[in-house]
Amino acid sequence: MTAAIDPQAEGAPSQSQVPTWTFEPGHTEAGFRARHMMVTWVHGFFKDIHGTLALDWDQPLGASFSGEIDARKLWTGEADRDAHLRSADFFDVENHPTIRFSGRFTERTGSISFKALAELTIRGITREVTLDVDSLGQWKTPFWVGDENKGTLSRIGFEAKTCVNRHDFGVSWQDEIPGGGVVVGNEIDITLDIEAILDADLIATGAIEYYRDDSGG
Repeated sequence: MTAAIDPQAEGAPSQSQVPTWTFEPGHTEAGFRARHMMVTWVHGFFKDIHGTLALDWDQPLGASFSGEIDARKLWTGEADRDAHLRSADFFDVENHPTIRFSGRFTERTGSISFKALAELTIRGITREVTLDVDSLGQWKTPFWVGDENKGTLSRIGFEAKTCVNRHDFGVSWQDEIPGGGVVVGNEIDITLDIEAILDADLIATGAIEYYRDDSGG
């Protein structure tokens, strides 16, 4: 186990010195799966995720992250089920259209693997969850506008996984089936796939306007 880094310790970078990265919403998604009728899995996805990551690979345990998910854009591939999941029985998107998360790396478990602690807010209820995080790599890619190469974008990817009890967030609709079974399982597996771009490159190439959300944040 690697000891957590004290951000005030001598030699540790200040928050203003840590490189920041912006989620690329077109290639960032949150997926979940729940047991259905005791025998199989139903998979769902959220797209249009906006967020930021502060990460210096020289001091990875100083990393922090935050993001927002548009709960109204839930998709499972079946329209009637999607409508039910958006209703007050489950995510209640009319009253709680946004799912939020924020956290930090707490432990290094391998060369590219970490534990993270995050606050997850669903239906206005916030709970602390532990994430298993793996780096998926880093690459430099060109940024083209028409036929002109505006420069290079540094991209980084992470996969984070956790499991939550949906009742902890008020997602509590249930129906029973004969033999003591239930329609929907309580334990929900969540996977967050993040692709993020270095802010310094976004600014240098002018690509920042393509990756900001509608509020300009």
